[in-house]
Amino acid sequence: MATLRDIAKKANVSPATVSRVLNNDLTLSVTDQTRANILKIATDMNYQKANHRNTHFQKRIALVQWYSESKEQDDMYYMTVREGIEQQATTYGFEISRIFHNNLTEIPQDIDGIIAVGKYSQAQVEQMTQISHNLVFIDDDQFPQGFDTIVTDFKYGIKHVVDYFVDQKITDIGLIYGEETSTDNLRTIPDFRYDSFKTAMMDHNIFRPEFCFKGDFTKGAGYKQMKKAIQTLDDLPHAFFIANDPMAAGALKALQEANISVPDRINIFSFNNTALASYVNPELSSVDVATVQMGAAAVDLMQDILTNPRHVTKRMELATKLIFRQSTL
Repeated sequence: MATLRDIAKKANVSPATVSRVLNNDLTLSVTDQTRANILKIATDMNYQKANHRNTHFQKRIALVQWYSESKEQDDMYYMTVREGIEQQATTYGFEISRIFHNNLTEIPQDIDGIIAVGKYSQAQVEQMTQISHNLVFIDDDQFPQGFDTIVTDFKYGIKHVVDYFVDQKITDIGLIYGEETSTDNLRTIPDFRYDSFKTAMMDHNIFRPEFCFKGDFTKGAGYKQMKKAIQTLDDLPHAFFIANDPMAAGALKALQEANISVPDRINIFSFNNTALASYVNPELSSVDVATVQMGAAAVDLMQDILTNPRHVTKRMELATKLIFRQSTL
């Protein structure tokens, strides 16, 4: 069994420093890196205090996911966010408890903090705060309500897509986007990609609302909305921006059934850049979202909440980049 001296030797600090870190002594003057290193070494060495199931240093964090386990398999965006959380959690010795489909009644009452991934109604946020005020949100901007938030850039990533098409002399650009509701149906969440797309298009004075089609972020919706575009528009746009990879995969299927060539007749640019973007034929150009980094950043914020008496609520917006593949010329 590992001892304090074993950990101290490996961390190159004194046993007293190790003891104070493991007992969450916030008055100890050590760097965050040293504190994190001690916690990681203790976790790696399976250090356990006598007569305690969990050591003081091993905080329990609930990972609340607003989707079902089966949906996570369908949408790899959420899977990679979770992987980023779980990988970074080992740095601080966090024990992660996964809660699916916003089943908030399953959150342990003795939890130290909650990382919530997805979209939430005010009632659901209030229910979580009754369990713990240590909350970090991913993909839902709860910063105005006073909670730490990690979001991704829509505005500039989509602007770059529109600018790319315009540079290619393509100005008739369509949009397939989504709309969601919280799992309790008390909140409707608009797709901010629509607003960013509209703004970028209006900057070039080329926005056409009849080229915009709304679904629900699934492959089936992408298929249905592209079929609708094919059937209702006299002349299809020469490019489409599509709000996520599953919708883009569905849209590709509809175009292939109609014998409309991609990219010869229609260019497609998707969003999220999950592994699916490389699996379909033709491969999808897509806006890359730093999903693993989003998960890791949320864990870093939680660590600061739990250990820093001067913690200030933060809103972090991570940049995107364009990945070009076969679906664009």
